[in-house]
Amino acid sequence: MSAPVIVYGASGYTGKLIMWHLAEARIPFIAAGRSLERLREQVSLVPELSGAQYEIRAVTHDEAALTELFRGARVVYNVTGPFMQLGEPVVRAALEAGCHYLDTTGEADWMTFIRDTYGEAFAARGLLLCPAASYMWAAGNIAAEIALETPGVDSLDILYLADSNTSVASTKSFLRMCTKPQYYLEHNALVMWPYATAYDVRGPDQHRLFKALPWSGGGEPVWYQHDRRVSNCLTLVAFKNQAMFGAVLSVLQEFEEKYRDLPVEEQERVTNEIGGTLTSVEPGREDPDRNRSVISCIGRGNMTGVSVILRGNAPYMQTGALAAEACRRILDGRLLSTGFQSPAHAIGARAILNCWGERGYHSWEARAT
Repeated sequence: MSAPVIVYGASGYTGKLIMWHLAEARIPFIAAGRSLERLREQVSLVPELSGAQYEIRAVTHDEAALTELFRGARVVYNVTGPFMQLGEPVVRAALEAGCHYLDTTGEADWMTFIRDTYGEAFAARGLLLCPAASYMWAAGNIAAEIALETPGVDSLDILYLADSNTSVASTKSFLRMCTKPQYYLEHNALVMWPYATAYDVRGPDQHRLFKALPWSGGGEPVWYQHDRRVSNCLTLVAFKNQAMFGAVLSVLQEFEEKYRDLPVEEQERVTNEIGGTLTSVEPGREDPDRNRSVISCIGRGNMTGVSVILRGNAPYMQTGALAAEACRRILDGRLLSTGFQSPAHAIGARAILNCWGERGYHSWEARAT
């Protein structure tokens, strides 16, 4: 079987949700990963795949093997993280095979790395290079684009507030990225956030304050670093489960005390190990009545302001729906731009919002302030 889409890392928590939404969109795909046994086991747990057109393939995690697998496909959706540890062979293989590349990262250092290393090469071949094509950081990217529709807005203050448990791979990924330099954009220059420091935030739907972290600085400062519309951009992330958040903050503070001076390779080993202890079992599938999310973007200019709020649920399911919509539009010839691009610029902010809205994952509002 040849298929236009390959989901690499399909056996993971997010990979299964992407396959579910691809199946419902009637998009044939290959479910790929390193272990055939695990792939078969995990695919069997997705009831929505009954009757879907797909194939399971095991592949060695190296550039040559991945290139061979990717040949003939049009889209590679990479769900194998931490991405700074595992992602580069996948990007190189997608480029060599002539595939559009998207992934689900939240790691801002990875986004910057592939932008600077591979962005021009993908653009030269008319291919998309789109990391963070997931709830985080696409939702903030979309809210920012709506805010920027207000004339004069050039500053973006973005808050993610979610009520979901994280997957095993996500925990390792976010823990490593929180120990790396994290940046916000101030007057067109990147400024580093201090390590292991929490900030008080209040979402638009609660009276109480929550502790928040930069969470790698956010993907939005990367998207807007060279955007002439934007001078300032910062992103913070909070979770309603503040006990879990406190545990993460304690780990980050411990990292500064014990591990900051270790070689980079050893730091990566430590964050993988600690991440595996924080989340050792995959959470159950999200419940929209329990696992809600809010994205708040405050846009400001010299004499104007706007508040954009995206109220949603089930962030991981949002990622699955975004993946299917992105693949559908690429395969239909409706890709808006190539090279290194944000989901909003490649697929369309309102197209993604409409996709989420139709599935009951999001509603949104914008009002002048």
